[in-house]
Amino acid sequence: MEALFLDVVRLHETWMEIVFPRQLDPSAVLGKWKPESAVQSIGYYLWAVLGAPLVAVAYPLLLVGFATRYYAAKLDSAVTRIGIAGTVLVSAVAWGTLTVITHLQLPFDAVIAVGAASTVAVVSAALAAGFSKLGGRFVSVLLAYPFAMTALFLPPVVAALVTPTLEELILPPSYELARWILDTFLSVGGINEVLRGAFDLETFGEQWGLPGLGYVLMWLGISVPLGWFLGLLVVLANLIRPTSDA
Repeated sequence: MEALFLDVVRLHETWMEIVFPRQLDPSAVLGKWKPESAVQSIGYYLWAVLGAPLVAVAYPLLLVGFATRYYAAKLDSAVTRIGIAGTVLVSAVAWGTLTVITHLQLPFDAVIAVGAASTVAVVSAALAAGFSKLGGRFVSVLLAYPFAMTALFLPPVVAALVTPTLEELILPPSYELARWILDTFLSVGGINEVLRGAFDLETFGEQWGLPGLGYVLMWLGISVPLGWFLGLLVVLANLIRPTSDA
């Protein structure tokens, strides 16, 4: 409970820091800035009141940032132990096995789809590990997290394309999610109507012998902004509750 209270306080101080100096991590010499006139006091406390509901909304996102930071650290530790080359090797073996199984049991079109997705997944895992080790918050948020999300999301989607049992569990919810995104986030400016007129999620890719390509591209399109979003939440978590390596 004490940690939760400190998190909320620091989150509100971060909000105050936007307008007023020395609110978050104030100077040991000067201390926290305080209003000195009636006008400053009105502005200070009005800004504090405006920040209260924003803090209430932002705190659950902060908890997501803490969780993301924890699991990202676990993945980073695993990459450190086996190295980038080891990460690529593990990913290549896993996807290569799936491609071989597809080749033995399913038509050639499915083999092409799995092989293409395998290449994307292996490359994504390698790039995520490489950019993570390159260092820097900007590089991690801009590149490492999106590639990591791609490497995590693509396997179950591609497996669902060639496995009837998984197909019922993953593809229909993916279709409903795509429809929801089109009706909400992409409804601005009629973007959803343009996409609906140009593409059919279920049949896109069949003309090139790549059935299910629409679902693969859909999750690639989700993984990039989601990676950015989670990366920014980790930055917020590092700001509110710094770690020794943050």
